[in-house]
Amino acid sequence: MSRVPQGPSRRLLLAGALAVASAALTGCSSDSDGSSGGVKRLRIGYFAFPSGDLIVKNRKLLEKALPDYKITWIKFDSGASVNQAFLGKSLDIAALGSSPFARGLAGPSPIPYKVAWILDVAGDNEALVARKGTGISDVAGLKGRTVATPFASTSHYSLLAALETAGLKPSDVKLVDLQPQAILAAWQRGDIDAAYVWLPTLDELRKTGTQLTSSKQIGAAGKPTLDLAVVSDDLIAKDPKAIDAWRKAEAEALRVLKSDPDGAVKAVSAELGISAADAKAQIEQGVFLTPEQVTSADWLGADGNPGKLRSYVADTAEFLARQKQIDAAPSADAVRKAFYLKGLPDVLK
Repeated sequence: MSRVPQGPSRRLLLAGALAVASAALTGCSSDSDGSSGGVKRLRIGYFAFPSGDLIVKNRKLLEKALPDYKITWIKFDSGASVNQAFLGKSLDIAALGSSPFARGLAGPSPIPYKVAWILDVAGDNEALVARKGTGISDVAGLKGRTVATPFASTSHYSLLAALETAGLKPSDVKLVDLQPQAILAAWQRGDIDAAYVWLPTLDELRKTGTQLTSSKQIGAAGKPTLDLAVVSDDLIAKDPKAIDAWRKAEAEALRVLKSDPDGAVKAVSAELGISAADAKAQIEQGVFLTPEQVTSADWLGADGNPGKLRSYVADTAEFLARQKQIDAAPSADAVRKAFYLKGLPDVLK
């Protein structure tokens, strides 16, 4: 069982980038101008996790807005893999948690992408669960136990925050780096005592486990996590109109989540291959902003006010630095420049 390592080095990320890109994008051109054979393209990374992304994908909102583009949706299991794919120039747009994004900003060579949208705020859809029969009833009870989470993810960040609040150091538990499906298998074998993970694996663990805390509780205590959407610097430079169209599609999806819950359930159910009841339950565990909130000064900031979005990313990076997950937090200027906000208010028109 391995203990939590320092954050992955840039060299290791680069080494893994080619493998990730090859596996995820076999057959896709890597032309630097974002086109293949004269056809413009968008390569979009997403998670099998309830969000506006699934509605945009299911209803083909982007394909309708950009009929002349070849749009490829690529499923990922963790933010660490998304970071690797961006390093390998294999993605144009992708979902990414606030913790792996903060890691991507760290170091002398930040990953060439910027936040351009907020997908959701983590709620009860990410949580820490202990196996029944272990005798663990609170976070402090994890001392000396084996706990799994996908490293460099929002769940990893929230787990570290939960341990700190309970007076535990990462070295007080045996932390294991496992992806969601591997967590479920290890849980069923009895190899781990607890896990911090997201839906849908989380719901499987809850059937035979006891929830100790959730990202909703941890966020309320001052360490929130977000699911963001990032765009590559190349796309910003070469095709900002495609970003505008994508944002409008994501805004429409957020409106569907608020005003057409049945339609949202239908789309999520179809994309995840689950029942409508399960899709409804999963959606209800998330926290989704409205387009008006996403574009507000409260979130984006204004003169003299950095806004929630920048503040949360900066706080996340500082926490990771204190936890020795990254060498140092990025500067305030680096955080300020890590957002592509141009044209964002236009999604309300």
